[in-house]
Amino acid sequence: MGRPKNFEPDVVIAQAMETFWTHGYAGTSPAELAEATGVAKGSLYHAFGSKRDLFDKALALYDRAGSEMTEEFLARPGTAKERIRAYLELLVEADLNGPVRRGCLAVNTALELGGRDEEATRAVRRMQERTIHLLTARIEQGKRDGDVAPEVDAGTQARFLMNTIVGLRVMARTFDGPTLHQIIETALTGL
Repeated sequence: MGRPKNFEPDVVIAQAMETFWTHGYAGTSPAELAEATGVAKGSLYHAFGSKRDLFDKALALYDRAGSEMTEEFLARPGTAKERIRAYLELLVEADLNGPVRRGCLAVNTALELGGRDEEATRAVRRMQERTIHLLTARIEQGKRDGDVAPEVDAGTQARFLMNTIVGLRVMARTFDGPTLHQIIETALTGL
């Protein structure tokens, strides 16, 4: 009879997510995961399978949390431009004010594994498509509310904004806040 688990799987996944987010997939060793989670390597692998299985669970958690935050943030009162500006500013400020400028886990994964790892590529693409869908819906609402011009193609604008988000998350690792806020303002001229 095995020993019972004495850890919460969701907490361990969240701690692993933070470690992968900071160091990347390849840059995170099993020993670092054990230290970050407080769970011995053998117990980690017994509970979660491989390092890759734990990484996939961490990406899924990041996706859920990000989607919920994006949806909630874009649904707040205000014009489409105000809500999208506030959302982009939130992302930039989170990147700039963290203890380490680590950008976005999805973007980092795309840069590290995208195009070479089909599963990771699909996971990141799903995350991006979900954000594009939420941005498209908010721009469409702005068109219905009259605060976005009727000729704006919501899907095209949302894809452009997703591209801007990816760029902002990368640039936040090396550029200052005023520069990133100028980029946000430029990106919003299409709304």
